[in-house]
Amino acid sequence: MKASDLFVRALEAEGVDYVFGIPGEENLDLLESLRTSSIRLVLTRHEQAAGFMAATYGRLTGKVGVCLSTLGPGATNLVTAAAYAQLGAMPMLMVTGQKPIKTSKQGRFQILDVIDMMQPLTKYTVQVVSGDRIPSVVREAFRLAHEERPGAAHIELPEDIAAEETDAGLIAPGAVRRPIAEYKAIERAVAMIEGARSPVLLIGAAANRKLTAKMLRELVDKTDIPFITTQLGKGVLDEHGPRFLGNTALSDHDFVHRVVAAADLIINVGHDVVEKPPFFMRPSDRRQVMHINFDSAVVDPVYFPQLEVLGDIANTIWQLKERISPQPHWNFELFRRAHEAYLAHRDESEADERFPLRPEFLVRAVRSVMPADGIVTLDNGIYKIWFARNYPAAQPNTLLLDNALATMGAGLPSAMTAKLVYPERPVLSVCGDGGFMMNSQEMETAVRLGLHLVILVLRDDAYGMIKWKQADMQLPDFGLDYGNPDFVRYAEAYGARGWRVGATEELEPLLARCLEEPAVHLVEVPVDYSLNDEMLNRVIPALSAAL
Repeated sequence: MKASDLFVRALEAEGVDYVFGIPGEENLDLLESLRTSSIRLVLTRHEQAAGFMAATYGRLTGKVGVCLSTLGPGATNLVTAAAYAQLGAMPMLMVTGQKPIKTSKQGRFQILDVIDMMQPLTKYTVQVVSGDRIPSVVREAFRLAHEERPGAAHIELPEDIAAEETDAGLIAPGAVRRPIAEYKAIERAVAMIEGARSPVLLIGAAANRKLTAKMLRELVDKTDIPFITTQLGKGVLDEHGPRFLGNTALSDHDFVHRVVAAADLIINVGHDVVEKPPFFMRPSDRRQVMHINFDSAVVDPVYFPQLEVLGDIANTIWQLKERISPQPHWNFELFRRAHEAYLAHRDESEADERFPLRPEFLVRAVRSVMPADGIVTLDNGIYKIWFARNYPAAQPNTLLLDNALATMGAGLPSAMTAKLVYPERPVLSVCGDGGFMMNSQEMETAVRLGLHLVILVLRDDAYGMIKWKQADMQLPDFGLDYGNPDFVRYAEAYGARGWRVGATEELEPLLARCLEEPAVHLVEVPVDYSLNDEMLNRVIPALSAAL
């Protein structure tokens, strides 16, 4: 059997449905093997977008997403996507080509040490030096990419190795069960929670990766303990009810931070240090912190939990739920007052219908047209804070944002993958004009694939997030403004449908129409970020401090 055929069979044995990428001449044997396989090749217009798509596939399915590039510049274009998957704990495998390694073909032309380049960005990186090694290399790459904490893996398949013959057999994936928490840790955790005065659940990234929602919902239903979320923990539990007290989108001084300050026990479920700290511990604190996760806590100056309960998160929560009893001395009154103040301020700010649109109004409009299972993907910009803070997610992974690498350019590719994985669910991508233009060429890919997508491009003709920081530092406005194309005509040039919002009242009905009519829709919306500095740095801190 040709080694490239064996490689593709190994991918099929791992359950691979898609390979995203751009082949080069060094991949042609592998490309031919893919042609006759059950795997669908999704040809993109840039390798970075292919990597974002593979990582998002891993995030949404829990399976390893696979992307493909050639050597040299194709491989270097995957670097940002590798970091995106590695920091974001998304299982992904990158497959790159290489010149023949047994005989020189073209000197050093296009040859880089891709293995060394990928070393700090992956859990596993290896060059295949023999067709006989393919089964074990592929199995190990998938095993490491998938197991907690998930991340990126990389395999380099040289041109001559792909073409050689091999009689090696496949290695079937084995069943692996995660360890569960030790009973003494569970007993101590129950005692800490029952003995607390005002406990609160903080749901983080790792709780969103596995099927923890059912167990967490049962725990909250039994105990009535309220919960808050990090940006990557959004949607694990329905955020519409009274038990949800907010998201730690801001670093401090928001209404939710009054909840954190008043809690005497923070039950931290799935905390991941790649996120900005949702709270800051100090050695003098009387507050206690419980760390519930697959792995032990990474201790730093602001995070050193008093109890760690390690093992499968869902099983840990189930054990707690079975043993715990609600306590009459629990007091959540200040929590509820803080959340009521947040809701009142949110409603007031979202009612501002000025044009160009304020981001708070925009969040309300998107929330009103998206069903509970609809998926909103965000690129990276100042609007991400407003969506994390103000958009109540009802189900896991229905608001896809990146609070790990926080890269620009991932919003559109993420939406495309979401539509491939869930073709029956509405998908809307929210991008700033800066982030959108970093991978806007993938509109052609979306049109070619026949996807039904809505792309909301927020136009302010500047890098708005950095302008906000610049204003907060009281620095002159400098170096962050740019021009933009006519986005309506730009969309139409790709075969998509382009729309421009010219008045506040046009936005919501236009979004509803685009979600109903199958096509790739781009909706340009002028936004006004001029109040961000005042609202985020002065108004909200003052209102929350007054509680």
